[in-house]
Amino acid sequence: MKIKYLLFFLLGLTAIGMLSNSCKKDTQTSVESLLARGTWQLASVQVYNYIGGSNTSTNVFNTTCTLNQTFTFASDGTCTYQNFSCIGQTTNGQWKLSDDKLTLQSTLSCQDTLAGATITAMPFKTARIVNLGQYSMVLETGDISTYYLATDKRHIKRYGFIRN
Repeated sequence: MKIKYLLFFLLGLTAIGMLSNSCKKDTQTSVESLLARGTWQLASVQVYNYIGGSNTSTNVFNTTCTLNQTFTFASDGTCTYQNFSCIGQTTNGQWKLSDDKLTLQSTLSCQDTLAGATITAMPFKTARIVNLGQYSMVLETGDISTYYLATDKRHIKRYGFIRN
């Protein structure tokens, strides 16, 4: 009889412990929270040119721009980019993460320069998150497919941001 009471007591204590240690689920993941915690300032833009898996050249951009280029994510799913491609502009859009939280998808539409012409582009329509921390973020766009042939020419643009 004593063993039954002891077993019942331990079972009750375990149930109380589980209930008191359960926590409320947040609507955002830690990745979403890191993105939406302030403004990201563009620090570097590099374009990696590949044939298959071999890097043939690397170009560095944004070295002479005097405008601060910033990317801001809000927890409500909206985003703002200021001065994209060193053009004085503020553009707004929507953002979300893929199910695996490794890819940023955005409807942001910006003016861009390409070979001296101004075009409208969606630079972060699909961007792979390479690095995301408290103070830095690296996004890759372009030909970021995991599967490619050894003869495929690919261009991957890497944006490096720091927390502003």
